[in-house]
Amino acid sequence: MGEHYDTIIVGGGQAGLAMSYHLRQRGREHIVLERHRIAERWQSERWNSLHFQYPNWSLRLPGMACAEGDPDGFAHYPRIARFIENYASTIDAPVRTGVAVTALRRDSSSGNLEIETASGVVYARHIVIATGPFQRPLIPGFHTELPSWVYQADATSYRGPEELPSGAVLVVGSGASGSQIADELLQSGRKVFLSVSRHRRVPRRYRGKDAFWWFEKTGRLDTTIDTFPNRMYPPSTVITGANGGYDIDARRFAAEGGTLLGRVKHVVNGTLSTGDDAKQVLAEADQAYMDFVRAADAVALQPAYRGMLEEVDSRPPPAYPDDVDGTGKLNLRDANIRAIIWCTGYRFDFDWVKVPVLDTSGAPVQQRGVTPFPGVYFLGLHWMHTFKSGQLSFVGEDAAYIADHIDGRDRI
Repeated sequence: MGEHYDTIIVGGGQAGLAMSYHLRQRGREHIVLERHRIAERWQSERWNSLHFQYPNWSLRLPGMACAEGDPDGFAHYPRIARFIENYASTIDAPVRTGVAVTALRRDSSSGNLEIETASGVVYARHIVIATGPFQRPLIPGFHTELPSWVYQADATSYRGPEELPSGAVLVVGSGASGSQIADELLQSGRKVFLSVSRHRRVPRRYRGKDAFWWFEKTGRLDTTIDTFPNRMYPPSTVITGANGGYDIDARRFAAEGGTLLGRVKHVVNGTLSTGDDAKQVLAEADQAYMDFVRAADAVALQPAYRGMLEEVDSRPPPAYPDDVDGTGKLNLRDANIRAIIWCTGYRFDFDWVKVPVLDTSGAPVQQRGVTPFPGVYFLGLHWMHTFKSGQLSFVGEDAAYIADHIDGRDRI
Protein backbone atom coordinates (compact mmCIF):
# COMPACT_ATOMS: atom_id res chain seq x y z
CA MET A 1 0.00 0.00 0.00
CA GLY A 2 1.16 3.53 -0.76
CA GLU A 3 1.60 6.45 1.63
CA HIS A 4 -1.50 8.11 3.12
CA TYR A 5 -1.97 11.84 3.74
CA ASP A 6 -4.75 14.07 4.87
CA THR A 7 -4.21 16.45 1.91
CA ILE A 8 -2.09 16.38 -1.21
CA ILE A 9 -1.43 19.58 -3.15
CA VAL A 10 -0.51 19.19 -6.81
CA GLY A 11 1.67 22.08 -8.00
CA GLY A 12 4.59 23.89 -6.39
CA GLY A 13 3.92 27.41 -7.65
CA GLN A 14 2.43 30.34 -5.78
CA ALA A 15 -1.02 28.73 -5.50
CA GLY A 16 0.20 25.41 -4.12
CA LEU A 17 2.52 27.11 -1.64
CA ALA A 18 -0.21 29.49 -0.45
CA MET A 19 -2.37 26.42 0.12
CA SER A 20 0.44 24.80 2.09
CA TYR A 21 0.71 27.90 4.28
CA HIS A 22 -2.95 27.86 5.22
CA LEU A 23 -3.03 24.11 5.86
CA ARG A 24 -0.01 24.44 8.15
CA GLN A 25 -1.74 27.30 9.98
CA ARG A 26 -4.58 24.88 10.72
CA GLY A 27 -2.27 22.03 11.70
CA ARG A 28 -3.27 19.84 8.78
CA GLU A 29 -0.90 17.18 7.48
CA HIS A 30 -0.08 17.58 3.79
CA ILE A 31 2.53 17.33 1.05
CA VAL A 32 3.07 19.32 -2.14
CA LEU A 33 3.90 17.38 -5.31
CA GLU A 34 5.67 19.35 -8.06
CA ARG A 35 6.58 17.67 -11.34
CA HIS A 36 9.65 19.85 -11.96
CA ARG A 37 10.97 22.71 -9.78
CA ILE A 38 9.32 25.17 -7.43
CA ALA A 39 7.91 28.06 -9.53
CA GLU A 40 8.73 26.10 -12.68
CA ARG A 41 6.65 28.21 -15.06
CA TRP A 42 8.25 31.39 -13.76
CA GLN A 43 11.63 29.82 -14.42
CA SER A 44 11.16 28.24 -17.83
CA GLU A 45 8.08 29.72 -19.57
CA ARG A 46 8.77 33.47 -19.63
CA TRP A 47 10.37 35.63 -22.32
CA ASN A 48 13.61 37.39 -21.43
CA SER A 49 12.30 40.94 -21.02
CA LEU A 50 9.15 40.10 -19.06
CA HIS A 51 8.56 42.08 -15.89
CA PHE A 52 5.77 41.52 -13.39
CA GLN A 53 2.65 43.40 -14.44
CA TYR A 54 2.00 44.97 -11.02
CA PRO A 55 4.27 47.18 -8.88
CA ASN A 56 6.62 45.69 -6.31
CA TRP A 57 4.68 47.16 -3.39
CA SER A 58 1.77 44.89 -4.30
CA LEU A 59 3.77 41.65 -4.28
CA ARG A 60 2.91 39.33 -1.43
CA LEU A 61 1.95 35.81 -0.45
CA PRO A 62 0.28 34.78 2.82
CA GLY A 63 2.58 35.77 5.68
CA MET A 64 5.30 37.29 3.48
CA ALA A 65 5.75 40.41 1.35
CA CYS A 66 8.33 40.85 -1.37
CA ALA A 67 11.21 43.02 -0.14
CA GLU A 68 12.05 44.76 -3.42
CA GLY A 69 14.24 47.86 -3.22
CA ASP A 70 12.05 49.91 -5.57
CA PRO A 71 8.43 49.70 -4.39
CA ASP A 72 7.08 51.45 -7.49
CA GLY A 73 9.17 49.38 -9.90
CA PHE A 74 8.25 46.13 -11.65
CA ALA A 75 10.25 43.02 -10.84
CA HIS A 76 12.00 41.10 -13.60
CA TYR A 77 10.55 37.60 -13.79
CA PRO A 78 13.60 35.79 -12.28
CA ARG A 79 13.03 37.91 -9.16
CA ILE A 80 9.50 36.56 -8.94
CA ALA A 81 10.80 33.00 -9.21
CA ARG A 82 13.29 33.68 -6.39
CA PHE A 83 10.55 35.25 -4.28
CA ILE A 84 8.43 32.11 -4.62
CA GLU A 85 11.41 29.84 -3.88
CA ASN A 86 12.26 31.90 -0.80
CA TYR A 87 8.64 31.73 0.28
CA ALA A 88 8.66 27.93 0.09
CA SER A 89 11.74 27.88 2.31
CA THR A 90 10.39 30.46 4.75
CA ILE A 91 7.12 28.61 5.37
CA ASP A 92 8.95 25.25 5.32
CA ALA A 93 6.55 23.85 2.74
CA PRO A 94 6.75 20.04 2.45
CA VAL A 95 7.46 20.05 -1.29
CA ARG A 96 8.57 17.01 -3.24
CA THR A 97 10.00 18.13 -6.56
CA GLY A 98 10.40 15.94 -9.62
CA VAL A 99 7.18 14.06 -8.86
CA ALA A 100 4.71 14.11 -11.74
CA VAL A 101 1.09 13.21 -10.97
CA THR A 102 -0.27 11.02 -13.75
CA ALA A 103 -3.76 10.11 -12.54
CA LEU A 104 -6.35 10.93 -9.89
CA ARG A 105 -8.99 8.33 -9.08
CA ARG A 106 -11.24 7.29 -6.22
CA ASP A 107 -10.11 4.16 -4.45
CA SER A 108 -13.22 1.99 -4.38
CA SER A 109 -12.16 -0.03 -1.34
CA SER A 110 -11.34 2.83 1.05
CA GLY A 111 -13.23 5.73 -0.52
CA ASN A 112 -10.04 7.81 -0.38
CA LEU A 113 -8.47 9.55 -3.34
CA GLU A 114 -5.81 7.60 -5.19
CA ILE A 115 -3.04 9.73 -6.69
CA GLU A 116 -0.85 7.94 -9.18
CA THR A 117 2.63 9.39 -9.66
CA ALA A 118 5.67 8.44 -11.69
CA SER A 119 7.22 7.04 -8.50
CA GLY A 120 4.22 5.19 -7.08
CA VAL A 121 0.72 5.59 -5.68
CA VAL A 122 -0.23 7.76 -2.70
CA TYR A 123 -3.60 8.24 -1.04
CA ALA A 124 -5.33 11.22 0.51
CA ARG A 125 -8.66 12.38 1.90
CA HIS A 126 -8.31 15.69 0.05
CA ILE A 127 -6.51 16.87 -3.04
CA VAL A 128 -5.98 20.48 -4.12
CA ILE A 129 -5.10 20.84 -7.80
CA ALA A 130 -2.99 24.01 -8.05
CA THR A 131 -1.24 23.56 -11.37
CA GLY A 132 -1.66 27.14 -12.59
CA PRO A 133 -4.20 29.17 -14.56
CA PHE A 134 -2.44 28.86 -17.94
CA GLN A 135 -1.47 25.28 -18.69
CA ARG A 136 -1.19 24.26 -22.32
CA PRO A 137 -0.98 26.82 -25.19
CA LEU A 138 -4.08 26.77 -27.37
CA ILE A 139 -2.82 26.90 -30.96
CA PRO A 140 -5.20 26.65 -33.94
CA GLY A 141 -5.11 23.30 -35.67
CA PHE A 142 -4.32 24.88 -39.03
CA HIS A 143 -0.84 25.80 -37.81
CA THR A 144 0.28 22.47 -39.30
CA GLU A 145 -0.67 23.79 -42.76
CA LEU A 146 1.87 26.61 -42.60
CA PRO A 147 4.96 26.38 -44.83
CA SER A 148 7.91 24.61 -43.23
CA TRP A 149 10.11 27.71 -43.62
CA VAL A 150 7.92 29.63 -41.14
CA TYR A 151 9.33 29.46 -37.61
CA GLN A 152 6.57 28.97 -35.02
CA ALA A 153 6.57 29.57 -31.26
CA ASP A 154 4.08 30.41 -28.55
CA ALA A 155 4.17 32.74 -25.56
CA THR A 156 5.69 30.05 -23.31
CA SER A 157 8.56 29.20 -25.69
CA TYR A 158 9.36 32.66 -27.12
CA ARG A 159 12.41 34.24 -25.49
CA GLY A 160 13.35 37.31 -27.51
CA PRO A 161 13.77 38.91 -30.96
CA GLU A 162 17.31 37.61 -31.34
CA GLU A 163 16.17 33.96 -31.50
CA LEU A 164 13.89 34.51 -34.49
CA PRO A 165 14.96 34.20 -38.12
CA SER A 166 15.45 37.45 -40.01
CA GLY A 167 12.38 38.94 -41.65
CA ALA A 168 8.96 40.07 -40.52
CA VAL A 169 7.04 38.53 -37.63
CA LEU A 170 3.34 37.84 -37.18
CA VAL A 171 2.03 37.85 -33.61
CA VAL A 172 -1.39 36.23 -33.35
CA GLY A 173 -3.42 37.50 -30.38
CA SER A 174 -3.34 40.85 -28.60
CA GLY A 175 -3.93 39.81 -25.02
CA ALA A 176 -1.35 40.55 -22.33
CA SER A 177 1.36 38.33 -23.83
CA GLY A 178 0.75 39.09 -27.51
CA SER A 179 0.63 42.86 -27.03
CA GLN A 180 3.88 42.93 -25.08
CA ILE A 181 5.71 40.60 -27.46
CA ALA A 182 4.54 42.53 -30.52
CA ASP A 183 5.68 45.79 -28.90
CA GLU A 184 9.08 44.33 -28.06
CA LEU A 185 9.59 43.05 -31.60
CA LEU A 186 8.58 46.39 -33.10
CA GLN A 187 10.97 48.29 -30.82
CA SER A 188 13.77 45.90 -31.83
CA GLY A 189 13.42 47.09 -35.43
CA ARG A 190 11.37 44.21 -36.82
CA LYS A 191 8.47 44.57 -39.21
CA VAL A 192 5.58 43.25 -37.13
CA PHE A 193 2.03 42.22 -37.96
CA LEU A 194 -0.39 41.88 -35.05
CA SER A 195 -3.62 39.92 -35.36
CA VAL A 196 -5.79 41.55 -32.72
CA SER A 197 -8.09 39.67 -30.38
CA ARG A 198 -10.52 40.92 -27.77
CA HIS A 199 -8.83 42.69 -24.86
CA ARG A 200 -9.29 45.48 -22.35
CA ARG A 201 -6.75 48.25 -22.05
CA VAL A 202 -6.18 50.56 -19.10
CA PRO A 203 -3.68 53.35 -18.34
CA ARG A 204 -0.54 52.19 -16.58
CA ARG A 205 -0.87 55.23 -14.30
CA TYR A 206 -3.75 57.62 -13.77
CA ARG A 207 -3.89 60.66 -11.50
CA GLY A 208 -0.46 59.67 -10.20
CA LYS A 209 -1.46 56.14 -9.14
CA ASP A 210 -0.74 52.78 -10.72
CA ALA A 211 -3.53 50.84 -12.41
CA PHE A 212 -3.28 48.21 -9.69
CA TRP A 213 -4.07 50.85 -7.03
CA TRP A 214 -7.16 51.76 -9.00
CA PHE A 215 -8.16 48.11 -9.42
CA GLU A 216 -8.30 47.88 -5.63
CA LYS A 217 -10.06 51.21 -5.04
CA THR A 218 -12.70 50.74 -7.74
CA GLY A 219 -13.54 47.22 -6.60
CA ARG A 220 -12.47 45.54 -9.83
CA LEU A 221 -10.32 43.00 -8.00
CA ASP A 222 -13.35 41.78 -6.05
CA THR A 223 -15.64 41.39 -9.07
CA THR A 224 -16.89 37.79 -9.00
CA ILE A 225 -17.31 35.39 -11.88
CA ASP A 226 -20.95 34.93 -10.85
CA THR A 227 -21.75 38.50 -11.91
CA PHE A 228 -21.24 37.57 -15.57
CA PRO A 229 -23.89 35.72 -17.64
CA ASN A 230 -23.10 32.01 -17.74
CA ARG A 231 -19.95 32.79 -15.71
CA MET A 232 -18.21 33.92 -18.91
CA TYR A 233 -15.55 36.38 -17.82
CA PRO A 234 -14.40 39.37 -19.91
CA PRO A 235 -11.28 39.43 -22.11
CA SER A 236 -7.87 39.91 -20.56
CA THR A 237 -6.60 43.29 -19.41
CA VAL A 238 -3.50 44.38 -21.31
CA ILE A 239 -0.81 45.80 -19.03
CA THR A 240 2.99 45.71 -18.86
CA GLY A 241 5.76 46.33 -16.34
CA ALA A 242 8.54 46.35 -18.95
CA ASN A 243 10.70 49.47 -19.27
CA GLY A 244 9.29 50.91 -16.07
CA GLY A 245 5.68 50.27 -17.09
CA TYR A 246 3.79 52.05 -19.85
CA ASP A 247 0.43 52.07 -21.64
CA ILE A 248 -0.19 49.28 -24.13
CA ASP A 249 -2.29 50.46 -27.07
CA ALA A 250 -2.69 48.65 -30.40
CA ARG A 251 -3.41 51.96 -32.13
CA ARG A 252 -0.09 53.39 -30.96
CA PHE A 253 1.56 50.18 -32.14
CA ALA A 254 0.16 50.85 -35.64
CA ALA A 255 1.16 54.51 -35.53
CA GLU A 256 4.76 53.46 -34.79
CA GLY A 257 4.95 51.19 -37.82
CA GLY A 258 3.18 47.96 -36.90
CA THR A 259 0.41 46.47 -39.02
CA LEU A 260 -2.89 45.48 -37.44
CA LEU A 261 -4.93 42.56 -38.76
CA GLY A 262 -8.22 40.95 -37.87
CA ARG A 263 -8.53 37.45 -36.48
CA VAL A 264 -6.51 34.82 -38.36
CA LYS A 265 -9.02 32.23 -39.58
CA HIS A 266 -7.08 29.72 -41.68
CA VAL A 267 -4.23 29.28 -44.14
CA VAL A 268 -4.14 27.94 -47.70
CA ASN A 269 -0.95 27.66 -49.75
CA GLY A 270 0.92 30.11 -47.54
CA THR A 271 -1.84 32.73 -47.56
CA LEU A 272 -3.66 33.58 -44.33
CA SER A 273 -7.30 34.62 -44.28
CA THR A 274 -8.15 37.27 -41.69
CA GLY A 275 -11.44 38.55 -40.34
CA ASP A 276 -12.90 42.04 -40.55
CA ASP A 277 -13.27 42.38 -36.78
CA ALA A 278 -10.17 44.43 -35.95
CA LYS A 279 -11.88 47.84 -35.76
CA GLN A 280 -14.58 46.42 -33.49
CA VAL A 281 -11.94 44.90 -31.22
CA LEU A 282 -10.14 48.24 -30.99
CA ALA A 283 -13.38 50.09 -30.29
CA GLU A 284 -14.18 47.71 -27.42
CA ALA A 285 -10.69 48.21 -25.97
CA ASP A 286 -11.17 51.99 -26.17
CA GLN A 287 -14.49 51.66 -24.36
CA ALA A 288 -12.86 49.60 -21.61
CA TYR A 289 -10.28 52.36 -21.19
CA MET A 290 -12.98 55.00 -20.81
CA ASP A 291 -14.92 52.81 -18.36
CA PHE A 292 -11.77 52.55 -16.23
CA VAL A 293 -11.26 56.33 -16.29
CA ARG A 294 -14.88 57.00 -15.32
CA ALA A 295 -14.71 54.55 -12.42
CA ALA A 296 -11.43 56.09 -11.24
CA ASP A 297 -12.83 59.62 -11.46
CA ALA A 298 -15.81 58.56 -9.35
CA VAL A 299 -13.43 57.29 -6.66
CA ALA A 300 -11.37 60.49 -6.86
CA LEU A 301 -14.46 62.53 -5.90
CA GLN A 302 -14.75 60.73 -2.57
CA PRO A 303 -13.67 62.89 0.38
CA ALA A 304 -11.06 60.36 1.53
CA TYR A 305 -9.03 60.87 -1.64
CA ARG A 306 -9.27 64.60 -2.10
CA GLY A 307 -5.87 66.25 -2.16
CA MET A 308 -3.90 63.02 -2.56
CA LEU A 309 -4.41 62.51 -6.30
CA GLU A 310 -3.02 64.40 -9.23
CA GLU A 311 -5.30 66.48 -11.43
CA VAL A 312 -6.39 64.99 -14.73
CA ASP A 313 -4.08 65.92 -17.58
CA SER A 314 -5.98 68.53 -19.57
CA ARG A 315 -4.10 67.71 -22.76
CA PRO A 316 -6.12 65.60 -25.21
CA PRO A 317 -4.87 62.03 -25.68
CA PRO A 318 -2.91 61.25 -28.86
CA ALA A 319 -5.16 60.85 -31.89
CA TYR A 320 -3.77 57.66 -33.37
CA PRO A 321 -5.00 56.74 -36.85
CA ASP A 322 -7.48 53.92 -37.26
CA ASP A 323 -5.19 51.92 -39.53
CA VAL A 324 -6.11 48.27 -40.06
CA ASP A 325 -5.22 45.98 -42.93
CA GLY A 326 -8.69 45.10 -44.16
CA THR A 327 -7.73 43.10 -47.25
CA GLY A 328 -8.63 39.80 -45.57
CA LYS A 329 -5.60 38.08 -47.12
CA LEU A 330 -1.95 37.94 -46.12
CA ASN A 331 0.56 36.07 -48.22
CA LEU A 332 3.40 35.12 -45.91
CA ARG A 333 6.11 35.05 -48.58
CA ASP A 334 5.08 38.39 -50.10
CA ALA A 335 5.07 39.98 -46.61
CA ASN A 336 8.43 38.31 -45.82
CA ILE A 337 6.93 36.82 -42.65
CA ARG A 338 9.42 34.24 -41.43
CA ALA A 339 8.11 33.73 -37.89
CA ILE A 340 4.73 33.44 -36.18
CA ILE A 341 4.27 33.77 -32.42
CA TRP A 342 1.01 32.24 -31.23
CA CYS A 343 -0.50 34.16 -28.30
CA THR A 344 -3.94 32.67 -28.67
CA GLY A 345 -4.66 31.64 -25.12
CA TYR A 346 -4.48 28.40 -23.18
CA ARG A 347 -6.49 25.30 -22.56
CA PHE A 348 -6.79 23.17 -19.47
CA ASP A 349 -4.62 20.09 -19.11
CA PHE A 350 -6.57 17.87 -16.74
CA ASP A 351 -6.69 14.64 -18.72
CA TRP A 352 -5.16 12.90 -15.71
CA VAL A 353 -8.17 13.73 -13.51
CA LYS A 354 -10.36 10.62 -13.55
CA VAL A 355 -13.07 11.74 -11.12
CA PRO A 356 -16.20 13.60 -12.33
CA VAL A 357 -15.16 17.23 -11.77
CA LEU A 358 -14.75 18.38 -15.40
CA ASP A 359 -17.33 19.57 -17.90
CA THR A 360 -17.52 18.40 -21.52
CA SER A 361 -14.83 20.88 -22.55
CA GLY A 362 -12.43 19.68 -19.85
CA ALA A 363 -12.88 22.74 -17.62
CA PRO A 364 -13.23 22.29 -13.85
CA VAL A 365 -16.74 22.39 -12.42
CA GLN A 366 -16.22 24.36 -9.22
CA GLN A 367 -17.46 27.14 -6.98
CA ARG A 368 -14.56 29.05 -5.48
CA GLY A 369 -12.44 25.96 -5.92
CA VAL A 370 -14.89 23.50 -4.36
CA THR A 371 -16.00 20.74 -6.75
CA PRO A 372 -19.06 18.45 -6.58
CA PHE A 373 -16.76 15.52 -5.80
CA PRO A 374 -16.02 15.36 -2.07
CA GLY A 375 -12.41 16.16 -1.22
CA VAL A 376 -11.37 17.48 -4.64
CA TYR A 377 -10.48 21.18 -5.01
CA PHE A 378 -8.95 23.52 -7.57
CA LEU A 379 -6.90 26.62 -6.78
CA GLY A 380 -5.28 29.47 -8.71
CA LEU A 381 -7.41 29.31 -11.85
CA HIS A 382 -8.01 32.46 -13.87
CA TRP A 383 -11.30 34.01 -12.68
CA MET A 384 -11.90 30.98 -10.44
CA HIS A 385 -13.90 33.17 -8.08
CA THR A 386 -12.91 36.79 -8.64
CA PHE A 387 -10.70 38.84 -10.95
CA LYS A 388 -7.86 38.36 -8.46
CA SER A 389 -8.20 34.57 -8.04
CA GLY A 390 -5.39 33.83 -10.47
CA GLN A 391 -3.21 36.74 -9.30
CA LEU A 392 -0.06 35.90 -7.35
CA SER A 393 -0.71 38.45 -4.61
CA PHE A 394 -4.25 37.26 -3.88
CA VAL A 395 -4.29 33.51 -4.45
CA GLY A 396 -3.99 33.12 -0.67
CA GLU A 397 -7.56 34.32 -0.17
CA ASP A 398 -9.04 31.40 -2.09
CA ALA A 399 -6.50 29.08 -0.42
CA ALA A 400 -7.78 30.17 3.00
CA TYR A 401 -11.36 29.53 1.88
CA ILE A 402 -10.50 26.00 0.72
CA ALA A 403 -8.58 25.28 3.92
CA ASP A 404 -11.66 26.31 5.90
CA HIS A 405 -13.79 24.05 3.71
CA ILE A 406 -11.46 21.11 4.37
CA ASP A 407 -11.69 21.82 8.11
CA GLY A 408 -15.45 21.97 7.79
CA ARG A 409 -15.63 18.48 6.33
CA ASP A 410 -14.32 17.12 9.64
CA ARG A 411 -17.17 18.79 11.50
CA ILE A 412 -19.92 17.25 9.38
